[in-house]
Amino acid sequence: MNNSQIKDFIHQQKSLFWFIPEDKKEDVSIEVLVETILNYGDINAIRQLFYLLGVDEVAKHFYSLLNKSERKKANLHELTIHFFTLFFNKYAHRDI
Repeated sequence: MNNSQIKDFIHQQKSLFWFIPEDKKEDVSIEVLVETILNYGDINAIRQLFYLLGVDEVAKHFYSLLNKSERKKANLHELTIHFFTLFFNKYAHRDI
């Protein structure tokens, strides 16, 4: 599912995926990728994520994470949720 650019990106950011076995890192879902980079990535990692997926696609997965159960939503930091909700409301095209 992940193309070679995304796999290279995951490899560059592999320290953020410490909880995933080394041989499984390239196979993470897009939601796990978005969640991890938005929570723990630096500004360059976030920019690269936007470049690879596009702001609208990242926003789609972000909102999908928010619409899951309370337990799953807890994997996003409250400040991350607040900041990216404001960011995506301003910069992402979203069907309402």
